[in-house]
Amino acid sequence: MTSTMIKTFALVVLVFRLPAFAQHTADLTILPGERWWAGVISQSHLMPFTAESTYRFDFEANTAGNQGQPLLISDKGRFLWCDDPFAFQIAKGQIHAQSKSAPIVTGAPGATLREAFQHVSRRFFPSTGKTPHPDLFLHPQYNTWIELTYNQNQEDVLKYARAIGVNGFPKGVLMIDEGWFSHYGNLDFDRARFPNPKRMIDELHELGMPLMLWVVPYITPDGQYFKELWLDHTRNKKTVWFVNAANTRQPAIMEWWDGFSAVVDLTNPYGRQWFKGQLDALMKNYGVDGFKFDGGDANYYSAKAMLGPAKAFDPKVSSNGHSEAFARLGLDYPLNEYRATWKMGGQPLAQRLRDKNHAWADLRMLIPGILNQGVMGYAFTCPDLIGGGEYLSFRDARTLDEELVVRAAQVHALMPMMQFSAAPWRVLNPQNRETARQAAVLHEKMGPEILALARKAALSGEPIVRALEYQFPNQGYGAVTDQFLLGEDILVAPVLEKGATQRIAVFPPGRWRGDDGQPVTGPATQTIQAPLTRLPWWRRIHD
Repeated sequence: MTSTMIKTFALVVLVFRLPAFAQHTADLTILPGERWWAGVISQSHLMPFTAESTYRFDFEANTAGNQGQPLLISDKGRFLWCDDPFAFQIAKGQIHAQSKSAPIVTGAPGATLREAFQHVSRRFFPSTGKTPHPDLFLHPQYNTWIELTYNQNQEDVLKYARAIGVNGFPKGVLMIDEGWFSHYGNLDFDRARFPNPKRMIDELHELGMPLMLWVVPYITPDGQYFKELWLDHTRNKKTVWFVNAANTRQPAIMEWWDGFSAVVDLTNPYGRQWFKGQLDALMKNYGVDGFKFDGGDANYYSAKAMLGPAKAFDPKVSSNGHSEAFARLGLDYPLNEYRATWKMGGQPLAQRLRDKNHAWADLRMLIPGILNQGVMGYAFTCPDLIGGGEYLSFRDARTLDEELVVRAAQVHALMPMMQFSAAPWRVLNPQNRETARQAAVLHEKMGPEILALARKAALSGEPIVRALEYQFPNQGYGAVTDQFLLGEDILVAPVLEKGATQRIAVFPPGRWRGDDGQPVTGPATQTIQAPLTRLPWWRRIHD
């Protein structure tokens, strides 16, 4: 789900002061021609950084609405890492980093981006050998947010799900977004909206569609359900939330994009048991298959978000640590998705790019975001909702851009995951609908190959989606951020400009055969014809 509050937050994160006092510092001089990437995923479109760049960021209680990783990495084989949140700035050809609590580690284990990544991956976030559920890779995904927003209900969910097959789109995981329960924290279906959830889920399964539900770690601080939790807290000392430090009988209240809530304390064993128990009950009682975990942004656990002094069960855990604890909860559920996490590289979690506007500029952020996720250790990636996550754009015909939706579907088609939300059969004319459908069909056709790449990434830690610079280092590809490689052998060059029917494509060394059957020998740069019906891609020819 999208929130204007989250988007506004991301726009201001560059404005901050470096800590006045820091116990640990590191300084690096950017080498001639060197490019750097940082673990601020939502700002990947500003990267790579060079000696001419000016940039500032502080990871303390801040991941800018998306994944965060306390890492900087360069195409000259260098890196900078800190186990805890740190602040850094880039100016006048220098990188200066400061940490209040943990040493900053730097190194140069190789001469390329790939060598640096392989080193930091093994050392700081080794891969587990596991992937998220195969269905997330094999088929397109469908999320109900754009079509139903806060009016999630059984009748319309089934109508949306049935229309997928009726309109010839491949089956896939269905996600019911925010609004399926009556109160935050009471994770059971609102029977006024979902009179028979078990019957609904049985039908979804008959349609071949596993079900995920949107969940957040917040509790509405009123009503009968809250009173029962409060009584359990006061009488039995079973506390599920952050408490008010001034009066520990009361929960701490936090402001987030949908109001004011108590916050589940996952450092408290009982809080984790209580929250997980509700998730497990949904699976046992109704047949729910997994969960879309949202709202675990580090900033929401910070003192600034709390309306008063707050106290956690483990006072040593930082705001970022609470975000990490929420992400680790998802490791028990192979069908998972996260938008905001901290230090979860190498883990079998589906990591989605943050919500994008229905705008061409935001479409152009998708590839840089996915490329940066990969070198930060987040291999199992999804590029956000097709066409963007701002629902008003899809309800007002004056602002809807069908061409943008089609080109977004093409960007998704050869990514590890693709996710529809706005119903193509509603928002697109028949010709454009068919083009979007073909993108979905291509993804499903390539699904077994994508899953094989995911399983390989789970063992090696290496990205599924790769920058040309990663695979073909030191050959002048560092600034190419509008193309990508799927694995080692598939080159993809989507069209990202409105009205464009051709684009310039860069071909690395080797022989490549296009989706149109035409061979190209690289290294080369060519102008490629790409009408709206075409996603240009090539497979490497091996002798």
